[in-house]
Formats: sequence, structure tokens, C-alpha cells
Amino acid sequence: MKILLTHTPHMRDNYYGGRALAGLQALGEVRLHQGSAALEGPELIAAAQDCDLIVADRATALPAPVFAVLPSLKAALRCAVDIRNVDVAAASSHGVLVTRARPGFVESVTELVLGFLVDLNRGISSSAAAYHFGGIPIAKMGRQLSGTTIGIIGYGAIGRAVAPLAAAMGMQVLIADPYVTVTEPGFHQVDLVTLLENSDHVVCLAVATDATENLIDAAAFARMRRDAVFINVSRGNLVDEAALATALTERRIAGAALDVGRAPDQMPTPTLAALPNVIATPHIGGLTPPAIEAQALHTVEQVRALASGVVPDGAVNAATWRRRI
Repeated sequence: MKILLTHTPHMRDNYYGGRALAGLQALGEVRLHQGSAALEGPELIAAAQDCDLIVADRATALPAPVFAVLPSLKAALRCAVDIRNVDVAAASSHGVLVTRARPGFVESVTELVLGFLVDLNRGISSSAAAYHFGGIPIAKMGRQLSGTTIGIIGYGAIGRAVAPLAAAMGMQVLIADPYVTVTEPGFHQVDLVTLLENSDHVVCLAVATDATENLIDAAAFARMRRDAVFINVSRGNLVDEAALATALTERRIAGAALDVGRAPDQMPTPTLAALPNVIATPHIGGLTPPAIEAQALHTVEQVRALASGVVPDGAVNAATWRRRI
């Protein structure tokens, strides 16, 4: 098999790793992308010529033309959960299989949420920054997490990991998700409005879909308490950033922590990240060796399954897969 791995050298080091690359190379002839920018358009098509498989990083879009002009392509494997920039319908029409990686980042993102909670309420990074720049920070009263209320929007894998930890720390847990039924004792399932109005910490963990575009908008921020903080580690598409900027600059909410945004590669938007009551990190929620390796090694498992003629775990359009290996 000929396999194109689309990751740039930097992305390959950070988001694929040596063990997964060796596993991939044991299964076929791997073509590596050596450029500094994500492959796109004619450059992507040229790189994938004669390839049986494309293993794509999250920054590499796979639009319809890719599937139309690559007759040798049999499967496109996304080394991420998010496949919104893959034209699955076009792939299906050409008999190409599309797969996604399993979420190996749950523990890593959960830990970042806990770090954001402590930092937002105790001013750790702002105090450290003052010292780093030669100043002496003012000692300000913080907020103890125990005895407060956390509102979790979206009760998927990460929400289910955050909730019991928050409860163990003494927080009351509210959950808003119209697509699930919360049965765990001690957690309270409420609608979004109730959650926003009653939470000290609002954590956005909903899945990004057309239905959740700008889910957290001006009306949502208006319902939050002035001393409440907002955390987004899901996707930038869920938040109306103009409304968030207004809420922060006018002190309608106390602060925000962002690991994602609407900048390229789901990075926080720099103008938002620069606000004094914002903590921002460059999309590092899942950037730990165990999290990255879990997803990368899953693509190796998928290639191994494909080589055996088996539909791999993570396939999203198996019913239309015609170009078998």
C-alpha cells in the first residue's frame, strides 16, 4: 500500500509521533509531507497521486475534488475526531471510505478544564505574569471551588469525566444536554437557560454541529451572573466571539478561559486572548503524549484492518465503500 501522511514536520512530531509512524511504515510505503504549510488544492492532489490511503491531520481539508481526481484512493483516515472539513458525501459517491480516530484526549482535556477552573478563580497566571514582568501583583481575594456550582454544557465523554471530579471537589454539578438523559445520582440535568443563570463556572463541552453554531451568544452571556466565568475547550464555532468580547470588556461576566476559537486550526482568536480577563492556550487540550499517541496509533490499527479487508473501527460511511484494498 502507498500511504500519504499529510502532517507537516511540526505536526508530525507533535500529533503523530515516532511509534505511530513506524507502525504505519511497517504496513506500507509512507509518503511524508515536508512542507511547513498544510497541504491543499493541487499540492494535496499531487502529493496523493497513486496513493491507496491518505492519513490526514486535522488541518488538512479533504474537499470533493480530492476524491474526484484520485482513482487509486481507497480510504481517507482522519487522525482526529472532527471530520467537518472532509466532504464525506463526495467520498461516498466515489466509493472511498472515510474514518475518524477515537477520542483519546478525554483525560488530557479534563485536566486542562480543572486547571482553568483553578486559574480563573485564583488568578494564578495573572500573578505569575506580573512577577515575570518585574512587578508585584496585588493579593486579591479568590474563590474557593468547593461550594460553588459548575454548569457543563454537553454531556459527552469529557463532560462525563469532568462532572464526577467537580463533584468530588465539592461543587454542585448542573448539566445541559438535550440529547442525553443524566442518571448519575447527585448531578442535576437542567435546560441551558437554568444552567446559565445558576452557574459560577460555565464549561462548554458541546459537539460542534450546524445546530450548535453560536450556541453561546449574546443572550446566553446576558443570562450568566456577573461573577461567573466561562470556559471553552470544545470548538470556537460554538461561541459568538463578538458577544463574548462585549461581555468581557463590559464586565458582564468575570472572565473566560479559551483553548479554542475561530482563528486558524481552531486556535483562540488573538484579540480575545489579549483581553486582561481572559486565559488562553493555543489548542493544547489534547496535546499530551498519551492523548496524541492514542489517536495516532488508532489510525495504524485502521490501516491494519484495511489491509486485511476489514471495515475499521471509526468508519463513517462503510455502506458506500467500494474501492477495496
